Amino acid sequence: MRIDDLKWDERGLVTVVVQDVYTGEIRMLAHANRDAVELTLRTGEAHFFSRSRNAMWKKGETSGNSIAVYEVHADCDGDALIYLGRATGPSCHTGEATCFFTKLELDGEGRAETARPTLLSLEYELEARRSASGEKSYTRSLLDAGPPKIGAKIREEADELARAIEGESDERVASEMGDLLYHAMVGLLFRRVPLADVMRVLRGRFGRSGHEEKASRKG
Repeated sequence: MRIDDLKWDERGLVTVVVQDVYTGEIRMLAHANRDAVELTLRTGEAHFFSRSRNAMWKKGETSGNSIAVYEVHADCDGDALIYLGRATGPSCHTGEATCFFTKLELDGEGRAETARPTLLSLEYELEARRSASGEKSYTRSLLDAGPPKIGAKIREEADELARAIEGESDERVASEMGDLLYHAMVGLLFRRVPLADVMRVLRGRFGRSGHEEKASRKG
């Protein structure tokens, strides 16, 4: 889709959702006019249009909390965009990482709970287990045992996944993959390697032959 195909509202704006390119986390929602969209595409930096100030603005121009935009995607109607990018610092004016940090409930006022995709939620929960008791938390017991135990569990779960793929049900394949992902993420937590770093590596391999990528790592 070309920028000329977008459907601007009566004020010449489209809605923009900012999504983390690696984790999938929704960081913020704003609006953009044509100039803001063009500048975003040209510079790779998020630009928007403020309806309250009636002016275009660049994310981070005063706070320093910028957003590097890697891709821009339009919805089927052409009246909303996703900026796929990576934020430097908090994206919300409150100082929170994301603007979506209150869970809506049918009854009550809702509670503070950041909206996170599944793997990001798992990473957050695993980090919380770091301060738990090893007697009550399996994750903490693995962290206390260190690389030998974590590595053994990863190898064990990888073997169980391989056997499930060979001849077990789809449900078993999904279950064993879940076990492998969990233990691998405990290993990342032990080494303090963020999940986003893994996603960055994977995304960097897009568009490359698997054979070519493996050959580049030899030696």
